[in-house]
Amino acid sequence: MDKRKLMLLVGALFVAVVTALAARNLAGGSGSPQAAAAAQLETGTKVLVAQRALPVGTIITADAIGFKAWPKEMVQDAYFLEGEADMSKMLGTVVRNPITAGEPITQGSLVAPGDRGFLAAALGPGMRAVTIPVSARTAVAGFVFPGDHIDLVLTQTVRGDDPQSLKASETIVRNLRVLATDQSATQETVEGKTQVKAFSTVTVEVTPKLAEKIAVAQTIGTLSLSLRALADNASELDQAIASGDVKVPAGTSRQDEEKLLRQAMAHPLDGGASYVTGGDVSRYQRKSMPPMEASSNRGAGVPAPAGPMMGAPVTPPRPRGPVVNITRGKDTVTVSLAAH
Repeated sequence: MDKRKLMLLVGALFVAVVTALAARNLAGGSGSPQAAAAAQLETGTKVLVAQRALPVGTIITADAIGFKAWPKEMVQDAYFLEGEADMSKMLGTVVRNPITAGEPITQGSLVAPGDRGFLAAALGPGMRAVTIPVSARTAVAGFVFPGDHIDLVLTQTVRGDDPQSLKASETIVRNLRVLATDQSATQETVEGKTQVKAFSTVTVEVTPKLAEKIAVAQTIGTLSLSLRALADNASELDQAIASGDVKVPAGTSRQDEEKLLRQAMAHPLDGGASYVTGGDVSRYQRKSMPPMEASSNRGAGVPAPAGPMMGAPVTPPRPRGPVVNITRGKDTVTVSLAAH
């Protein structure tokens, strides 16, 4: 190998080494500030933030909020700081202003139970608060807390001329949001565990029309609470979207779409009620309305007996004394001979 080729080879190796060192220094220099910033963020003050989007009226639960590291220079006096804020006092409060996911929660964005306007802040636009008397038997043994969703079941006994009355139970309203139990809108926790307590009243969020419906239902029979699973709302929402009951306009942003779907999931459902009669439970119970004979002494302002339940067959009044069946063409009429 001649001297010229040797010098070119040495020069090429020198350039390669210099380039490699420069690239290494460049990569190390660009990564250092990022690592330093990440370390600074991890060691910074932790503030209370929203784990998900919290619209106005949301009742704060343990899975809705959490502490997250925040740069010290960006921490404000209105933030809740780890070690200073009592998480147990946050549960049951209501969001006054909308909070996006990951946004720090300020002291002015929450309304605590007992504060003026607490219940009004918990209600959605156009909604009402209704209180229902319950017992341990009709309130899922106390396993209902503010923020849960329930169905209302009405149980009643319908009597007629027949000695055996009709016993029936029907779901009259679905997906009601619980605002408070007794006069408490918080969940009491001891050593991190939620305490289950019996209560005598439950306050739920309803529409004005449903408020009237529940008021009448309380005079008819006994109201019981049926606790809904979290997955029920999602499955019913899918059905509503598929059937066209819930429509998302074309071109809607993801944020607005999630807002519309959340509103649809939280809204009470009035309709499609199911029912069960005593005959569906036991062969020795009635499955239809007992016969009700109209009274000749009924006043002009006295309403007629209630009609049959949804889909139930109508039982005609039982004739008294000897009877005779008279057939004219396709029509057959039963005539009582007791008065003849």
